[in-house]
Amino acid sequence: MAHHPVKLLIALTLVFIAPIFGQKAEAANTKPVEVQKAEDYFARLNTVQARFVQTSADGRQQRGTFYLDRPGKLRFQYDAPNEDFVVADGLFIYFYDSQLKQQSHAPISETLAYFLLRDKMKLTGDLTVTKIMRSGDLVQISLVQTDQKESGTLVLGFTEDKSKNLELKKWRIIDAMGNITETELFNIKKDVKFKQKGLFAYHDPERKGLNQ
Repeated sequence: MAHHPVKLLIALTLVFIAPIFGQKAEAANTKPVEVQKAEDYFARLNTVQARFVQTSADGRQQRGTFYLDRPGKLRFQYDAPNEDFVVADGLFIYFYDSQLKQQSHAPISETLAYFLLRDKMKLTGDLTVTKIMRSGDLVQISLVQTDQKESGTLVLGFTEDKSKNLELKKWRIIDAMGNITETELFNIKKDVKFKQKGLFAYHDPERKGLNQ
């Protein structure tokens, strides 16, 4: 069965399937250096614009442009002819399905997107680091929701710059059914000043001109 990209994003619930071994996160009273570096990265992160490739569980790939304005706002705009998009306006996240010509939405705080969009990103408390590992040139940090560990896993993949600082490159969402959706970023630009009016607001595409 094909998995629609927007419906996969709707899951945004949280396992990492790969033939490599990783170290378990250390005890709660000691913070691994990779976790600290990841938190430092998000503390510095404000706005981002990047190209993305999203690979769904059935191997199908979709491309588009990713926009991020922390805290609270993001947009996934898929390339034509796909007219799907995902947008978070600071309170809600909306998923537009162009095949059905309808949207669904949820409070950001009830989706996995909340953990990337909230003002202070900490990988402790309501998140639990289950594994830290290196594969190739990536530092990978696996996370689950502390109170809902069975709901799935989020794997953040970071590259390291010359100063050993981490930079987010990709992420994987493995839902409770074991379906994997991977999103990889390219041509990443940070500290972007967005000029597009309404970029982080939901407008019904069926109402001509409002989603430009």
